[in-house]
Amino acid sequence: MEQEEAAPEDAGSQLMLRIERPVYDEALIRKQLLHRKDNSITFRQRLADKLRCSSERAKAVVFSFLPILTWLPSYPVKKYLLSDVISGLSTGVVQLPQGLAYALLAAVPPVYGLYSSFYPVLLYTFFGTSRHVSMGTFAVISLMIGGVAVREAPELTESFQLAANASNSSNSSVVSDAEDFTAKRVQVAAVLTTLVGIIQIVFGLLRFGFVSIYLTEPLVRGFTTAAALHVVISQLKYLLGVKTERFSGPLSAIYSVKAVLSQITSTNITCLLLGLACLVFLYGVKVLNERFKKKLPVPIPGEIVVVIVSTGVSFGLALKEKYNVDIVGSIPTGLRPPAVPDFSLISSLIPDAFAVAIVGFSMNISLAKIFALKHGYSVDGNQELIALGLCNFIGSFFQTFAITSSMSRSLVQESTGGKTQIAGLLSSLVVLLVVVAIGYVFESLPQTALAAIIMVNLIGMFKQFRDLPILWRTTKIELIIWLVSFIASVLLGLDYGLLAALAFAIITVIYRTQSPRSSILGHVSSTGLYYDVNQYEEASEYEGIKIFHSNSSIYFANSDLYVTKLKEKTGVNPEQLLEVRKAQKKQRKKAEQDLNAPLNICAKSKDKTMTHEVSPPSQEVQEQRNGEVEDKRSESPSEEAVFLEPLSPVHTIILDWSAASFIDSVGAKAVKQVIKVYAAVDIQVLIAGCNRNLLDELDTLQFFTDDVNLGMVFPTVHDAVLHCRRAGSSPPAAPDEA
Repeated sequence: MEQEEAAPEDAGSQLMLRIERPVYDEALIRKQLLHRKDNSITFRQRLADKLRCSSERAKAVVFSFLPILTWLPSYPVKKYLLSDVISGLSTGVVQLPQGLAYALLAAVPPVYGLYSSFYPVLLYTFFGTSRHVSMGTFAVISLMIGGVAVREAPELTESFQLAANASNSSNSSVVSDAEDFTAKRVQVAAVLTTLVGIIQIVFGLLRFGFVSIYLTEPLVRGFTTAAALHVVISQLKYLLGVKTERFSGPLSAIYSVKAVLSQITSTNITCLLLGLACLVFLYGVKVLNERFKKKLPVPIPGEIVVVIVSTGVSFGLALKEKYNVDIVGSIPTGLRPPAVPDFSLISSLIPDAFAVAIVGFSMNISLAKIFALKHGYSVDGNQELIALGLCNFIGSFFQTFAITSSMSRSLVQESTGGKTQIAGLLSSLVVLLVVVAIGYVFESLPQTALAAIIMVNLIGMFKQFRDLPILWRTTKIELIIWLVSFIASVLLGLDYGLLAALAFAIITVIYRTQSPRSSILGHVSSTGLYYDVNQYEEASEYEGIKIFHSNSSIYFANSDLYVTKLKEKTGVNPEQLLEVRKAQKKQRKKAEQDLNAPLNICAKSKDKTMTHEVSPPSQEVQEQRNGEVEDKRSESPSEEAVFLEPLSPVHTIILDWSAASFIDSVGAKAVKQVIKVYAAVDIQVLIAGCNRNLLDELDTLQFFTDDVNLGMVFPTVHDAVLHCRRAGSSPPAAPDEA
């Protein structure tokens, strides 16, 4: 009989819950309460259903692969078009200088940054699910690609650079070697981008969009902060106008700083002054845009102003010829024809491709989810992987390098009123206009101005240092993950640093599961609720019952620790009790031998010798429960008083498995063994709060046998406690409850 009702709620009163039902154990549940549904569908039928083709399914596949078809036919032109046009033009104005600047980070000529700001952005319009992210070049990804390009095509020697700078048309061999060197780096970037695209497409098709969850937010923020530091260090030589080698791999940041400091006396004052002026101006514009973002219709385009003004100053004052200021140089007009990358380089680039693919997707999906949540739509992580992969794979045949979404440009696109990826499409057309028509105008652009643009755009990443005091107050483990990610990425480089940070994050997960928090639960009177007795005054234990709770699953990595904590928290060590039992048996055996020894009393007379045998007192039937010997006689010899003491005041241990999500064979064997050991000292072990999936795993592992049966498993801790008390295992130490 089970009754359940919610009592009427009077004004100001608390809603009450009253339940009357039997105390269930798992055997009773399977017999009376729950019956499994018949699963008559065969594997062949399920497979046929998956492969079944219909017009609706084909339409769903097409719409999933081309998300633009879900919103473009119903695009509200009057409502959205003007906002998207303004947003697209504003984003394109920002994308142009960033494309030129981030090409320097990727160690390729600036024009390839423009290519990377056009093709991928155009493709994402059709395949992406986010309406607000701005795709294209990104500082972290560009720097990772630059590190690989420098490793595969090392920096030219200083003498060769001087010869190349001093060469003219008559010195064609030096110029040819320099062009070959640049082409090699472009090929490395293109092949790496091809691999990145393939990896992302395969992950998307295999529905591996969940991989981003392994890159936790503290890890990503520590990593991107370290990447920002790498970027700033790499731009110091352009800001100061000095010639240094570009380093990659472990300790590259330290070597780069050392190289710049060694050349500090050769600083080009003109470069430094121009770069500092650009820095101050850009920072001031950034502050104004932030402070008055609600009043400004569009953000002030500080980057394009710097590009135009610094290009004009450089051209008008002939800074290259008179003051030896490095400039962007030749920007070919028009688009390059598609070309197949040199796949002979693939073998050495696979590990780097995985790192770039995962970091690029992680940055993209995290930013896409932020805007989707803000504007009330959803993004598909698997389709985002496919879209990003197609952007990189197809773009690599047009000499682009790997891309992802940019936080700074996405904020511009969203804050200027962008509604859909039509804004992204228009921003790519702005870049296209420059590439096919007026790219040559920016050939005199000083590299120190591009360095200033890069540095100012990284201010937001350095603000992530503010995470540290917050993490210190909230969670120390995530603080350590942040610091390890940052330090490892700074010292080991971005590729090895990411792997080290990811390995450390996984170790922290293992540590948490291996070192779960465990406690002894007590009952809160008249509630049926059980909480930690060490934390709450209202929680009290029943006499003779220990309720052990651990907030972790039980598997090979923590099964030994689980058993150890169980013995420690309950204060009942069965091995020690067995030793006491053996000592008691030995002592009792010795006492019985002393009592059973016949007392021969010899009486000698002159007629005969008489022998009297005194028998020991008659032994009564004795009962032993939980190590306690209960003698049915009213009187017992004082020698046997020791056997009247119980081995332990605890007669029942309840394992609360409400927090356990899985168990493996090692964990099941450990628990089964501990149940048997406790049973040997008359302590019963019950299991409570076990979910149905976990019970299925226990069935599969053949956990339930004669020693451990279904009657020892209860759906709740309260069922287990009431079962113990009803069986008379516990004295009425606490008030009864409904």
